[in-house]
Amino acid sequence: MNDTVLSQLAALKAASAPDLRAKWRELFDSEPPQYNRRFLESRLAYRIQELAYGGLARETVDRLRAMAKQYDAKSVAERKARPVHRPIAGTQLIREWQGISHCVTVRTDDFEYLGRPYKSLSSVAQEITGTKWNGWVFFGLKNHQVKS
Repeated sequence: MNDTVLSQLAALKAASAPDLRAKWRELFDSEPPQYNRRFLESRLAYRIQELAYGGLARETVDRLRAMAKQYDAKSVAERKARPVHRPIAGTQLIREWQGISHCVTVRTDDFEYLGRPYKSLSSVAQEITGTKWNGWVFFGLKNHQVKS
């Protein structure tokens, strides 16, 4: 980070609330929201760095849009339901096994490995290793805890 960005970030901590709101107007060209000081500081810090170094990568923006579209496609009941702890469709899980890198793509209702659909990560892990595995543990999505 260059000195001017660092000095601007440091100045946020010492700034008064009216100064933070003025800085918001300067950087966002809008009225600041009625949130607490911590929110204003963190959002201003992000904006200062965004202006100095650039925003999110195009791939990240596209991914966020895809996630929002996937969320919007759900019904109200689905949105309120307890979320399934499953990676978002399109996520690629990569695991090295015996010197070979294996890539699995998460799909909406299943998983794809080597162009074939699998109902569970455990079935993919068994295909890779030849033995039964908890797929979530095999791909590092869940810590395997041994009870003593």
